[in-house]
Amino acid sequence: MAKSRINKYLAEHGYCSRREADRLIEAGKVFLNDQKAKLGDQVGDSDTVRVLGRDKKQKPELIYLMFHKPVGMITTTDTRKKDNVIAAVGCPERIFPVGRLDVESSGLLIMTNDGTLANRIMHPRYEHDKEYVAIVDQPLKKIDLGKLQAGVQLTDGKTLPAKVRQLSPNKFAIILREGKNRQIRRMCEHLGYGVVSLKRTRVLTLKLANFPEGHWRKLAEKEIRDLKRAVGLKDK
Repeated sequence: MAKSRINKYLAEHGYCSRREADRLIEAGKVFLNDQKAKLGDQVGDSDTVRVLGRDKKQKPELIYLMFHKPVGMITTTDTRKKDNVIAAVGCPERIFPVGRLDVESSGLLIMTNDGTLANRIMHPRYEHDKEYVAIVDQPLKKIDLGKLQAGVQLTDGKTLPAKVRQLSPNKFAIILREGKNRQIRRMCEHLGYGVVSLKRTRVLTLKLANFPEGHWRKLAEKEIRDLKRAVGLKDK
C-alpha cells in the first residue's frame, strides 16, 4: 500500500497547500489516527486524518477560479483581516490563493483547493512564468531596461534573468520565473524608480486579458488542462 507524506496528503485532498499544511501540523491542528500528527508522518489508505476535529470522508470537488484582485485587497486566507480575497470571492467551499500578490498590486490571482497544482505553480524550483505590467514614476532608461533583464542584486540575492519589453516611456512588461517578496518593486527601487502601479497579467498559460477588476470566474476545462500540462501534471 503506497503511502504519502501528510502535507502532500492534505494538499491532494483539498485542505490547503503543502506549506500551509506544515503550519497546521506544527500548530497541532492535524490528527493522524486520533494522534497529533508530526511533520513527515506517512499516510496510507487505511489511515484516518482529521483537521480541527473534522473528518475528511472523501475528496472534495476541485475548484479552480481566477480573480482580478484590486489594489488594497489582501491576499490571505485569514478571513478576520479586512478586505481579504477569500471574503471577496465568497466561495462556499474552502479555497486558497495560489501565491502572493501584494496589497498595492492588482491583477490575476488563481484560487483553488487543488493543493498539488498550487504547489507546482508556487514552488521556486519549477521557475514558472508570471507576467506583470509596471508603470514607474519616470521614463525608463535603456541601460536600466538591460539591468532588469540581466538581473538586479537585491539584499536576498540577485534576481534571475527576465524578459522585459518597454510599452511606453514609463511603462514596461516583465516576465519573471521566480517570486521574491515584492520583487519588481524592489528591482525598480534599486535602480532609482518608484512604482506607480503594478498588475499581474498572466500566470503560465492563464491570461487576465480584459477581465474586469474585482470580479472572479471559474476556469474553463481547457484552461485547467493547459495549466496542469504547463506544470507537468496529468489531467485526470
